[in-house]
Amino acid sequence: AMDLNFSWGDTPACNTGWPDTIDNPVFELSDVPEGTKKLKFVLKDKDAPGFSHGGGTVTYKGDAQIPAGAFTYKGPCPPNGQHRYIWTVTALDRYGDKVGKATATRLFPEE
Repeated sequence: AMDLNFSWGDTPACNTGWPDTIDNPVFELSDVPEGTKKLKFVLKDKDAPGFSHGGGTVTYKGDAQIPAGAFTYKGPCPPNGQHRYIWTVTALDRYGDKVGKATATRLFPEE
């Protein structure tokens, strides 16, 4: 099964509830399905599910790592304390059909 991992890395601290548009963190992928041409990333805040953080779509070239800055999104910015954030990546074939999916969840801030 496809797997996704990430760390927040250089994601700027934010606790105002009003996130800035920032570069994506580095993503590590494994077991990406054969035939994948694009990867669609979406971030959700499990503690504020009504807020859209967006994400981005990148061309998949077979690399196990998607570098920081491949797309921009509205960064994590809980108004108080920590929130649980989940990245979902969907693998798409040349027709735009889903061929795989993986998720990874982390707290922000992590301390």
